[in-house]
Amino acid sequence: MSYPKRLVGILLGSLIFFSLAFGQSKPADTVRIKPIQVAPHTYFVQGLPEMGSSTNQNFISNAGFVVTPGGVVVVDALGSPILAQKLIAEIKKITPQKVVALIVSHYHADHVYGLQEFKKIGATIYAQGEGRNYLSSETAKQRLIASRIDFAPWVNANTKLISADVWIDQKLKLTIGGIDFFISRVGPAHAPEDLMVYVPSEKVLFAGDLVFRGRIPFVGNADSKGWLTALDEIEKLNPSLVIPGHGGYSVKPVEDIAFTRNYLKYLRESMSKAAINMDSFEDAYKQADWSEYEGMPLFRAANRMNAYNVYLSIQAE
Repeated sequence: MSYPKRLVGILLGSLIFFSLAFGQSKPADTVRIKPIQVAPHTYFVQGLPEMGSSTNQNFISNAGFVVTPGGVVVVDALGSPILAQKLIAEIKKITPQKVVALIVSHYHADHVYGLQEFKKIGATIYAQGEGRNYLSSETAKQRLIASRIDFAPWVNANTKLISADVWIDQKLKLTIGGIDFFISRVGPAHAPEDLMVYVPSEKVLFAGDLVFRGRIPFVGNADSKGWLTALDEIEKLNPSLVIPGHGGYSVKPVEDIAFTRNYLKYLRESMSKAAINMDSFEDAYKQADWSEYEGMPLFRAANRMNAYNVYLSIQAE
């Protein structure tokens, strides 16, 4: 028996729909967010030292917030809308104050895919002006398309790239509830639009991905020379506590900043000669001694790419 082509198309479409709707089980929601109080009014949540996945909902970066008499100020929005929802729920358990501001340390996916949830509750979003270039880039669009697959169903067709309400040039002093937040551009470094946020009354610095702890940093297309300069700027502030973009918070900033600094310096030292002489990257990478870092989380995932990007960036300097 033969069937009309239109009927066959309808049947096939129905089969695909039911396969997608019922044939794939939704990943279990096992991710928990628990803010830790690290200063009188400052809290911190720590992402996992892993690659982003559907299982971890892209919870691979940190966020933090400060409770003021005029509302809550959050730094970074985490890597998926559901994580942002969970963070907002945890904030409500701590304070009845509304979230009034969200400061973006930089526009990388693991820090910004939760922005739309903060926008929904009326928070004003602050970011450095170079972030506009990322938002309009093909890289951002393609990354989101890939993330909708890689982190499904937590990042999906309803996940959007959100622009800032206030674009910062170099510096901004934001005062909320009598608490001062000094927001400074320190890029290009890890990203072109890096910001750091210093809260002097708490002696806390939110450093974004300028500082990594407990895992290999992600260099990507960073300006490694600018990044080293940014680390010097952090030290000049002499904060008592640093909240990094990845890894545990630091109560010994000088010691912990040294890890990121030394790693970047070693990348540059090990790649410089080959890059300048246009010698083989493969040979330079094999000759480098990675023993200090190879046992760390994400070494296999990130180190070779980091070295290659630094090799290319030195050639462009």
